Amino acid sequence: MDVFSTWNAFSVFLAIAAVGFIFMMISLVFGEMFDHFDGGLDHDLSHGGPGFFSSRVMGVFVTAFGAFGAMATHYGLAPLPASLVGFGSGFLFGGAVYAFARFLYGQQATSEVRSHDLVGQSARVVVTIPAGGVGQVRCRLGEELIDKIARSGDDVSIPENATVKVEDVLGEVVIVRKH
Repeated sequence: MDVFSTWNAFSVFLAIAAVGFIFMMISLVFGEMFDHFDGGLDHDLSHGGPGFFSSRVMGVFVTAFGAFGAMATHYGLAPLPASLVGFGSGFLFGGAVYAFARFLYGQQATSEVRSHDLVGQSARVVVTIPAGGVGQVRCRLGEELIDKIARSGDDVSIPENATVKVEDVLGEVVIVRKH
């Protein structure tokens, strides 16, 4: 206990900054390992993506709190005002990391095509659709070409290279009508 009696506010703030920095480095090396223990508070519940309580954001908050609190005590502030400076700085830097993480999350792209995205799209028949049977159509959705098994909606034969419109999707089969 004699070791702790010589600690002053500056030392306490530096220790807090060191713990936050070590936590950030462990989080950087081991990734999202710590983000699974907090009951889901690390993800923004309304839109997905990182939340304000993710391990990286909290690590930055604690590190900035300790570092700026130590600087404030070094320049003569008492522990309470230094804590307020540390809290404000931690909130500012943690908020910046949060905003940057949300920006990066928002830049993600996906090639997932949902069935309802095909309805209403024009397609070209690549394998003739016989009356009462199935063929194949190719549709462009954004920059992606999608081939789907197709059936005529009115049970008529549709020849190869004909333009059709997708009316419905039933599982993996699209229902089309001649355009």
